[in-house]
Amino acid sequence: MLRDKIEKLLLKVQKPSRYIGGEHGSVMKDKDKVDVRFAFCFPDSYDIGMSHLGMKILYSLINSRENYWCERVFAPWLDFEELMVENDIPLYALESLDPVKDFDFIGFTMQYELSYSNLLNMLSLAGVPIWQKDRGDSLAPIVVAGGPCVCNPEPFADFCDIISLGEGEEVTLEMMDLYNEMKKKGSTRHEFLVAASKIEGLYVPSLYDAEYNEDGTIKQYVPKEGAPAVIRKRIIRDLDSVFYPDDFVVPFSDIVHNRAAVEVLRGCIRGCRFCQAGFIYRPFREKTTERVCSQAKCLCENTGYEELSLLSLSTSDHSDIGGIFTELLEYTEDEHINMSLPSLRVDNFSDELLEKIKRVRTSGLTFAPEAGTQRLRDVINKNVSEEEIMSTCRIAFEGGYTKVKLYFMMGLPTETDEDIVGIAETAQRIVDLFYSLPDRPKGSPSVSISVATFVPKPFTPFEFEPQISYDEIKRRQKLLVDSITSKKIKASWHDPEISILEEILAKGDRRIAPAMYEAWKSGCKFDSWGETYDFGKWMAAFEKCGIDVGFYVNRERSYDEVFPWDHLDYFVTKEFLARENKKAKQNLTTPHCRLKCSGCGVNKKAGGECFEKTTCQI
Repeated sequence: MLRDKIEKLLLKVQKPSRYIGGEHGSVMKDKDKVDVRFAFCFPDSYDIGMSHLGMKILYSLINSRENYWCERVFAPWLDFEELMVENDIPLYALESLDPVKDFDFIGFTMQYELSYSNLLNMLSLAGVPIWQKDRGDSLAPIVVAGGPCVCNPEPFADFCDIISLGEGEEVTLEMMDLYNEMKKKGSTRHEFLVAASKIEGLYVPSLYDAEYNEDGTIKQYVPKEGAPAVIRKRIIRDLDSVFYPDDFVVPFSDIVHNRAAVEVLRGCIRGCRFCQAGFIYRPFREKTTERVCSQAKCLCENTGYEELSLLSLSTSDHSDIGGIFTELLEYTEDEHINMSLPSLRVDNFSDELLEKIKRVRTSGLTFAPEAGTQRLRDVINKNVSEEEIMSTCRIAFEGGYTKVKLYFMMGLPTETDEDIVGIAETAQRIVDLFYSLPDRPKGSPSVSISVATFVPKPFTPFEFEPQISYDEIKRRQKLLVDSITSKKIKASWHDPEISILEEILAKGDRRIAPAMYEAWKSGCKFDSWGETYDFGKWMAAFEKCGIDVGFYVNRERSYDEVFPWDHLDYFVTKEFLARENKKAKQNLTTPHCRLKCSGCGVNKKAGGECFEKTTCQI
């Protein structure tokens, strides 16, 4: 019996609770009474995947249907994977411990480009053919992928049967209902995929042929068998009425974000030109204060968690964030629950907000200026001024804080050495500000600057831009280090090689798939983990498959070039992105959505205005 084989191995691995299930809140069903089974796969470790809100929502949603059963699957860490292979244990789901290959759906949430190799590895461990074309006519299992990275799924499209675009609460059940109906009819895989392609939000890659120009760019995608030429993402229009779990699976061991979490809003009003999430999650939609607070209290009471997190792209942009803070702070303090807050915006930071934050956060504050000079902040449309940065830090210092963490990016379009030096100068001005205050707190200031290499992403105004070269990244990093003169300032950054791989996977097309397969065969997996990442193996795979990395990473693209994701409609128009790109090169900013509609196209396609007093300019 599979359970007995698994239990005998648990004491040989780190964190055995990752692999046995049985946690509070996990859903058990009689599989003989279930019509459709869904294996929800997170292509990373249990500790990462169990922190993901999207999995919690869809897990509970699917299981709310009596005849459907969703179970959780995570990528086994290296020690347990080795034992699984040695003992002939296939990849299995945590609730039933049944092999994943026996499920109707194997669903992956694609959250990060460097998890792509784990998709292949998990399919292999499950005993499921990795390439979609090799799965034959049998209906099950259907391999489906969703999440933010499917806004350009082309690098891994040939491994999937279906790609689910946008928000999954409605389309997932529609897909499963269709499958259940066709399963009873004895339909083939191909028949189901053709039918599924008619559901808005579902993209079936095998029904599209990619054609290329002589210069290697894409000529067009040609749909087949009645598939739509353009596939629209799905959105939830009313967040107050959409399904939200009243309970979470509570792990036995600690995970990355081990707490209750309530979603405050979706979308973002800001329009930062570097931020993919800010565009692909549009339109902006809020939950009411009453709904946020009731869901938060319900989750805390049902799970027993002693920490609560408010989640969104920009929580402080909720129109009644003060009311939410006030009600939840009273509740969490009475119940001895900690409330976790995200990074804060410097342009809406106040003494009143600080007083509320001090009741839940005492160690330090985190802000994201993103660029070291005002010119470059205008280029990326950050809409944050030097005065606002200093004012925020002054409020923090006068409020008793001594530690500030700042997030920046390096390699932004139009960036110069002056902008790099500006990062160090901004940090130094903050240190100087601390010492200039007569009523500063005791101790000395600590300013941490974390600098990421910029990765131009699809569906942003910078999708046309190249990434700077590896040598240039290293030169600018050295310039920054040399520009820091105070011991009160500490700088850190990620390996630039990771950013290069992230870029080629973010903007690649279907020709990347064979190289991804070769990289996986050579041992690549858990590529976002330092102890397992091997840049050399990836570069060898690209070379073997004839992939010119520079073509995808270091090449500027014209506004009329056909991109690998142009047949996928995320509501933001390419014309708008091109306009924003041109404005960036003129150092011009665009007001956020509450101030003035920028004409991105979302409100027309979403079926209404984003805000009552704005009018679409397209």
